[in-house]
Amino acid sequence: MGRALEMQVFCTVVDKGSFVGAAEPLEMSKAAISRYVSGLEERLGVRLLHRTTRKLSLTEEGRQFYHQARDVLTLMDQAEEAVSSSAPEPSGVLRINAPVSFGVLHLAPVWADFMKVYPNVELDISLNDRLVDLVEEGFDAAVRIARMESSSLVGRRLAGTRMCLCASPEYLANHPEIRSLSDLTEHGVIAYTNFASGNEWQFEGPHGSETVRTRSSVRCNNGDTCRSIALAGGGIALQPSFMVAEDLRKGDLVEILPAYQSVELGIYVVYPTRKHLATKVRVLINFLAERFAHPQWER
Repeated sequence: MGRALEMQVFCTVVDKGSFVGAAEPLEMSKAAISRYVSGLEERLGVRLLHRTTRKLSLTEEGRQFYHQARDVLTLMDQAEEAVSSSAPEPSGVLRINAPVSFGVLHLAPVWADFMKVYPNVELDISLNDRLVDLVEEGFDAAVRIARMESSSLVGRRLAGTRMCLCASPEYLANHPEIRSLSDLTEHGVIAYTNFASGNEWQFEGPHGSETVRTRSSVRCNNGDTCRSIALAGGGIALQPSFMVAEDLRKGDLVEILPAYQSVELGIYVVYPTRKHLATKVRVLINFLAERFAHPQWER
């Protein structure tokens, strides 16, 4: 039980973004929470959190432990529910929010199967790229693609996706050659306006982290439009692998400077709280986790 409590405390601190924020849901003092996290780090022999006076951030080891600990806690909940006679048959309206492109490309094909397995659940699906407030807007769950190191929401990681720098063969044949990141400044890029870093694109290359400030020739808040413009030879795009992996495999798009990797993002199903989680939400989480255990864009 001690190890499970350590994981619960650690994950709550990460979810809430601070020891103070975790105090209320855990019903513990800040000092007690700090002791649990420090004890966990000492037992594991690694630092899980970077602590400053302003904020907490996960180390690489902490990020890995967080995702696996979340899965363990979810499995514990599932084990308890499996033997509980009070667990109801999932039913009722299930309101789900998801990003447009991912919702159309990868979620839309799975909903019919979900409905067959859970015929008493009525799906209400909303697609948009706006960051909705689940509680305020009445959503039971949402799929989000982001870095979720700190959030007031509870999330389960479904898969990952990397951002791919790419353009069509036609575009590359008719524009100046790109030999380094600095060469991107000579090109007008296709900018996705919801990209968190804006015009500053970050990469990890042979010599560490590098950032290049790009100049956009077109800006759009929809990834499908950005992809279509790139396919038609309209410029260089930085788009997630879940959108362009098949284009890269077919040769319709070409990856540029593959030695430089852009950000890795997680694909999560998130929900407001783990306490008294409705059965319809729990089965949704498990269903999506199973479906995206081996995503097609990583094959």
